[in-house]
Amino acid sequence: MTEKKSNHIDQSKYQYHAHVYYCSETIDQAKKLIGAISENFSFEIGRIHEKPVGPHPLWSCQIKFHGNDFGVFVQWLIVNRNGLDIFIHLCTKDNISDHSDYVCWLGKSQSLKLDIFK
Repeated sequence: MTEKKSNHIDQSKYQYHAHVYYCSETIDQAKKLIGAISENFSFEIGRIHEKPVGPHPLWSCQIKFHGNDFGVFVQWLIVNRNGLDIFIHLCTKDNISDHSDYVCWLGKSQSLKLDIFK
């Protein structure tokens, strides 16, 4: 009999970023979502940018969270994002892979400006 290998991943060692995307027409919607995140979770929430920042093609706000919270938080975002697009990525210190390989999108995906990492 062959012993089955465990696929368990220790999520406690991982950190993720979720970037809520919005524009001038949806900023109030984004502020409401970000306020709800603040009320429901103890995550570090960045500035509400009103211009594209870094590799992000749209206005955005960054939320930092740990892997142990991934399942609960992403499920919460799916239900509560109210049509906003959200980019989620793993943080490994390899910016190109973090923003291209280790990602998931809620809503419409966007093309990121990855050349800033070269």
